[in-house]
Amino acid sequence: MPAMTPPPLGLYVHLPWCVRKCPYCDFNSHTAPDHLPVNDYLAALRTDLDGELARAGSRAIETVFIGGGTPSLFPPEAISTLLGWLADRLTPDAEITLEANPGTVEQGRFAAFRAAGVNRLSIGVQSFDAERLEQLGRIHGPTEARKAIDAAHDAGFSTFNVDLMFALPGQEPTGAERDIQEAIHLGAPHISHYQLTIEPNTVFYARPPALPDEDSAWAMQQRCSDRLRAAGFQRYEVSAWSRPGHPCRHNLNYWRFGDYLAIGAGGHAKLTDAATGAIERYRKVKVPALYMQRSRQGRPDAEHESVPETERPIEFMMNALRLDDGFELPAFEQRTGLARSVIAWQLQRALDEGLLEQIGERVRTTAAGHNYLNTLLQRFLPGQP
Repeated sequence: MPAMTPPPLGLYVHLPWCVRKCPYCDFNSHTAPDHLPVNDYLAALRTDLDGELARAGSRAIETVFIGGGTPSLFPPEAISTLLGWLADRLTPDAEITLEANPGTVEQGRFAAFRAAGVNRLSIGVQSFDAERLEQLGRIHGPTEARKAIDAAHDAGFSTFNVDLMFALPGQEPTGAERDIQEAIHLGAPHISHYQLTIEPNTVFYARPPALPDEDSAWAMQQRCSDRLRAAGFQRYEVSAWSRPGHPCRHNLNYWRFGDYLAIGAGGHAKLTDAATGAIERYRKVKVPALYMQRSRQGRPDAEHESVPETERPIEFMMNALRLDDGFELPAFEQRTGLARSVIAWQLQRALDEGLLEQIGERVRTTAAGHNYLNTLLQRFLPGQP
């Protein structure tokens, strides 16, 4: 068995409240009460964090992602307190991202979040079209979206992300392209461009809206991709585009089968023990009130499982094959503890089918592979010959 190398380590922090839950959202988010239990939740996070840092031993944390919900509803002082607890465990160049909505209250705090130690924002714009935003249940309009991006620049954020969705109810390809052009014009250095999908346990799942057909959605994606490339953006993952030097390091660590601790209600974590070869996944209690109670008792975990060797190839590929530059075979061995011979037949089949290409030690998904990604991934499911 190849020697495993501890991968980079990130930390995900989940702040679960938002002003109003959007009808398409299947994340662990909850409508905020009149008074956020900031202090109680911080106390729970502190206990949870102590346990996570102990799990990680002496390993340094290279990235932090504070997600939600709408984390920017928390006061900057709370974020400063949280990051202060991590001061001696962060690498000097740690990337620290905070998700934010374009609401007036949140954007007014951007400079204070920057002073608290956040060095990257992810702004949930979704669209610059007023009608599309209303159909999505967003609480902001196009003006607030533009002002939020301007506020990120003014607050001194040299890098940040703008989230946009396409194939929205009533959207035409020209409308999706206008959204992309607006984000480019406003100077976004990173754009995440996702197709709207209908997920179980959402309002849209119970009452589905009329969405563009597959051909229209495909046309939107292609036109938007062409526009981004022409503006100097590089796609580094299926839905992630950035100017040179601005990819999200935290998400790259996910896609490269790295490790990540998690604190907060419903947070998911993955941790490798290179000495024993074990890879563990676990999740925190989802309901905020129960999470706070269980964390005070030192029991914030809800689920825990070991990743067996038979499932490691598909776990690795589900992430790595989304990346435009793919992966190197030695990295597969170091991250999974498996020899490359374990996937040799599956790789050769995908190469013969034109879904993958290999140059030296690097394997990457072809254009056809990206178009038929689910078919490609099935090649690496447990039990495949």
